[in-house]
Amino acid sequence: MKQEELQAIASQLKHPSGEKGIEMGNMMNETNINMTKHSIQNLNISNENRILELGHGNAGHVAFMFEQAEKLKYYGLEMSELMFQEARQINRNFVSQKQAFFSLYDGNTIPFEAELFDKIFTVNTIYFWQKPEELLSEIYRILKPNGTFCLTFAEEDFMKKLPFTQFEFELYSTEKAQELIKKSDFKIVYTETQTEKVKSKTRELVDRGFTTIVLEK
Repeated sequence: MKQEELQAIASQLKHPSGEKGIEMGNMMNETNINMTKHSIQNLNISNENRILELGHGNAGHVAFMFEQAEKLKYYGLEMSELMFQEARQINRNFVSQKQAFFSLYDGNTIPFEAELFDKIFTVNTIYFWQKPEELLSEIYRILKPNGTFCLTFAEEDFMKKLPFTQFEFELYSTEKAQELIKKSDFKIVYTETQTEKVKSKTRELVDRGFTTIVLEK
């Protein structure tokens, strides 16, 4: 694959747009669904929790989140206008019932007041954080005391084998992510690394290692 094609894939993964973007959103939802469900389950959601997700993609997983408890409120933040529109369309029933709320943001400043959320999670977005320490500080600010933040990402060993990750991606090992977190006020509750089978671009099954770090305010 040519450099330009690899660069285009990296750009679409970071910020899906156009017709290819919808396809990318569907593909990301399919390949990340196990990681996303794992992240949601690690939040230990309770009734009436207010939950925030950063970088939700097409948000095809939101129905699963609503199965975890009753009277939940879900808020999604996305940098991609296309994914924002797709998520609203896919979850239109939750939106019309005022259970799900979607907004656009710049990836750095979170447009919510302090101590608003019980739980926050994000899956496969850490590679694109422009100012990681500042974003962690923002997440900490909007989380309630004793609130949970779940950070899930594919391991650097796996990611660096993908040719497009040389563009626009900052790859993380568990240790590198933990070092970043130590610069914040968060407490690490626990860290878990798993291996799963995922389909590659050529539809072959490959092993992907991914890590979930559960943090507490």
